Amino acid sequence: MKKTTVLTAAALVITASPAFAHLNPAEYGSFAAGFTHPLSGADHILAMVAVGLWASMLGGRALLAVPAAFVGVMLFGFVAALVGMPLPYAEPVILASVVVLGLLVACALPVSTVAGAAIAGCFAFFHGHAHGGEIGAAAFLDYGAGFALATALLHTAGIGIGLAVGQAMKGPNGRLAMRITGGATTIGGLMLMAG
Repeated sequence: MKKTTVLTAAALVITASPAFAHLNPAEYGSFAAGFTHPLSGADHILAMVAVGLWASMLGGRALLAVPAAFVGVMLFGFVAALVGMPLPYAEPVILASVVVLGLLVACALPVSTVAGAAIAGCFAFFHGHAHGGEIGAAAFLDYGAGFALATALLHTAGIGIGLAVGQAMKGPNGRLAMRITGGATTIGGLMLMAG
């Protein structure tokens, strides 16, 4: 029963696509607009949950360092967009991040904490730039704090799923369930690319 519940929850989180668009900062406030921004696109959700899943598989220092690197570098990308730095191919790289991060989980790629943080950070810059490019009339500090918090929560959800699956399904079954989840993320990314 426990295994089914954990796998069902993981599947729902990974395939969820919220039914709301970006909030208007004038109506809802800049923080709310920033907070909901990563939650309103399947590409952001899948990538950010996958970062948490992969971090949980890497374990040790990577459990915190990989998600922290993502959030930190994402904020640099956000600032880069705000100062007008052009970044070609941002959307294709964001979609590629879903596929690649899903593959990293599916392959259970063991890398050092530094390498994991660097990989996550490379993709994070593009995610942050996209957030900055869609800031609209929002106040940058509130908006940035909102999407940084939402991103950290999505990473935490991925870590939680990874640890829960590992705990509920000890041994090779837990690892297999995680790898299947990574494969599903990759397929989701490919579907987004095709759509």
